[in-house]
Amino acid sequence: MPPLHAVSPAAVAAPPGGLSSARAPQRAGCVPERPTILSSSTNFMSLSAGPMRFCSTPLVLQNSDKRAVLRHATIEEIEAEKSVIEDQARERMEKAIETVQNNFNTVRTGRANPAMLDRIEVEYYGTPVSLKSIAQINTPDATSLLIQPYDKSSLKLIEKTIVAANLGVTPSNDGEVIRVTVPPLTSDRRKELAKTVAKLAEEGKVAIRNIRRDAIKAYDKLEKEKKLSEDNVKDLSADLQKVTDEYMKKIEAIQKQKEQELMKI
Repeated sequence: MPPLHAVSPAAVAAPPGGLSSARAPQRAGCVPERPTILSSSTNFMSLSAGPMRFCSTPLVLQNSDKRAVLRHATIEEIEAEKSVIEDQARERMEKAIETVQNNFNTVRTGRANPAMLDRIEVEYYGTPVSLKSIAQINTPDATSLLIQPYDKSSLKLIEKTIVAANLGVTPSNDGEVIRVTVPPLTSDRRKELAKTVAKLAEEGKVAIRNIRRDAIKAYDKLEKEKKLSEDNVKDLSADLQKVTDEYMKKIEAIQKQKEQELMKI
């Protein structure tokens, strides 16, 4: 057994060479490390190191008052983003208004109008196609429509489709053409058509709301990307709501106009 050497209490208490005051230099931006812990007893010595340091580039853009300040968009940048998103929303809303107007045109009044058949789709060889794409439609007089299909074999199919559309008209097939007579509107029929107009108007309003929702999502995305602040998004959303209200009023105006047309007949 090797001989035991006495160790003085001072030597035991003193840290070993190289560990007594050695600390890695702390880089700017690093999380401060916990100091190394050195413990000892009369017959052993243990070294317990603190956790690993994590260093990263600071996200502080301005630190004059020791607080992190994140930079958001300038007024010019906010206006540029608003212009793009709001212009796209307006363009889509305009198309929604056009769709509502076209749908209103399909609701018949007292006069014969080819537009009243615009929403008719015929299953032609297994594919739904618009009636006007497979037939020529004319108005020989104020109370009738004349439908002349390019393919005479589709006459019966066209006739059946018009009846199923519930337009309040009765088609007549003579083997060459289909004649549709537009009868005068009754009071009950006017009420039914007014309900149809209201339904079409509501579909248009839903489309406008969906466009607004998509624009709000675009603003939210910019906020997540730190390009806009929460307050920016609130202000832009309020402006977008004004645009939405504007187009809602347009739909209500053309709806009222169509209902007045029905009442005058």
